[in-house]
Amino acid sequence: MALHVSDSNFAAEVLEADRPVLVDFWAEWCPPCKAMAPTIDALAEELAADFKIVKLDVDSNPGITVAYNVRAMPTLIIFKDGVPVDVKVGAGQSRVQLIKWLESHAA
Repeated sequence: MALHVSDSNFAAEVLEADRPVLVDFWAEWCPPCKAMAPTIDALAEELAADFKIVKLDVDSNPGITVAYNVRAMPTLIIFKDGVPVDVKVGAGQSRVQLIKWLESHAA
């Protein structure tokens, strides 16, 4: 299951991580976010050796949401060495597409 992060622990959990991090910006009211949740949670376990996968509730954490200009849900951002390196917006990716995308950013 993906770790839930917040404005208060984002720096420690994401920016200071020792491996690439996928951040899933989601909202409780977002049906596509809910549809993607099982895939994101499964990938968090499956790819744990190479990636950290976390979720950030945009409604509860406006600071980080605004800082990274997240305007649509879901938004997926890959961070490497504390820097955002790639973004996908929307729920149009399959599990296989997400794995290929993540692997293209492996450490």
